[in-house]
Amino acid sequence: MEYNTTRNHLVIREYGRHIQKMIEYLLSLEDTEKRQKNAYAVIELMGFLNPHLKNVEDFRHKLWDHLFLISDFKLKVSSPYPIPTRETLKSKPKRLPYPKRYPKFSHLGKNLELVINKALQEEQLDKRNGFANAIAYYMKLAYNNWHKETVHDDAIQGELKNLTGGQLEFTNTPYVKSFRPNENRDRGGYGDYRNKRNQKFQPRNNNNRNNGGRDNKFKKKRF
Repeated sequence: MEYNTTRNHLVIREYGRHIQKMIEYLLSLEDTEKRQKNAYAVIELMGFLNPHLKNVEDFRHKLWDHLFLISDFKLKVSSPYPIPTRETLKSKPKRLPYPKRYPKFSHLGKNLELVINKALQEEQLDKRNGFANAIAYYMKLAYNNWHKETVHDDAIQGELKNLTGGQLEFTNTPYVKSFRPNENRDRGGYGDYRNKRNQKFQPRNNNNRNNGGRDNKFKKKRF
């Protein structure tokens, strides 16, 4: 009886013991053509046993990398992709440079600053006014989202002048729907529906209808 504890270590457990034995069999083949043909068959079987890898981008490249990894990089076959090595496997990826941007208007973000700079460079009056109206709309929308209350257009106009040194002024009044926490309840929302539902299912007193009102008529008074 052969137990798993006496067998060699599974390199990638997702493929199982049989795939690893097949790859070990490939290492024992001396015929190059036969080894290459069987390697393609093992690749197809690895993809069939792991259908979730098909959702991964370029999953066949991943299968070939796993094939060489399970063989401990000893398998001598040609691959349609660059053959990995032990050094490339242990190498660390390059560090991604973090974008260092320091916006002048931190409460509005860096993107709005780019739009303002582009608007100031615009020479056509119509496009310049369009930039100013779009910037004012975004400023009012951001204020309503953060503060949950409306802001007057004069405040937006004054802040826009301060940001641009008086070079931009919006002409169209930016309309942004105000946010009120109790808006749905005031306009017949869920609160109104709940009250109507409670009234609908409230138990009625049917004593008068069933007894013809005799209970109330002949009811004795307690002193």
